[in-house]
Amino acid sequence: MKKLLAEFIGTFALVFAGTGAIVINDVGGGSVTHVGIALTFGLIVMAMIYAVGDISGAHLNPAVTSAFWLAGRFAGSQVLPYAAAQFLGAITASATLHFLFPAHANLGATLPVGTADRSFVLELILTLILMFVILNVSTGAKEKGITAGIAVGAIIGLEAMFAGPICGASMNPARSLAPALVSGHSEQLWIYLTAPVIGAGLAVLACRGCQEAGCCPSPAKN
Repeated sequence: MKKLLAEFIGTFALVFAGTGAIVINDVGGGSVTHVGIALTFGLIVMAMIYAVGDISGAHLNPAVTSAFWLAGRFAGSQVLPYAAAQFLGAITASATLHFLFPAHANLGATLPVGTADRSFVLELILTLILMFVILNVSTGAKEKGITAGIAVGAIIGLEAMFAGPICGASMNPARSLAPALVSGHSEQLWIYLTAPVIGAGLAVLACRGCQEAGCCPSPAKN
């Protein structure tokens, strides 16, 4: 339960701060700026890795949890409870933002600009890169330590900075589902529920190809 609570709190903080930056940027007439939004996402993830990394691993993302399982670093019996805690934390954050800013149209929902296939490919590649970094700086299924916090936070901020204006740079089904459900803007939501999971899974294959045997064995059975 401590691990699930840590995932709930960590994902709540991620969605509240990240999508909150989008909402406040809209309300404040661009005061946060796109760069500020990207940095907010990167910094809140880095902070949560330091805060709960030693408790739950600070996955904060169902795609990350599933990829850790595929990599043989996480028990299969914990995947659904972790995902439930992450989705619940994200939805609670979006509901809180809706309470604070009831007039905002989409609460920071990820919506593609241009064609859906372009955003799908972007989300897949972005998540592949993110998960590849996570697998190579984490210990087991835990993102912890100075290296993990800086590396993971930096790659999230970087990807949000350059790809956010096109696809939203979600890389996280929980981060996308929550504002879509609360705001009612679920257009093209399938992109953000499927592409990150596929991309994270491909990162496991990439990790196996780059590292020595035993890095990412078959899925954990427990």
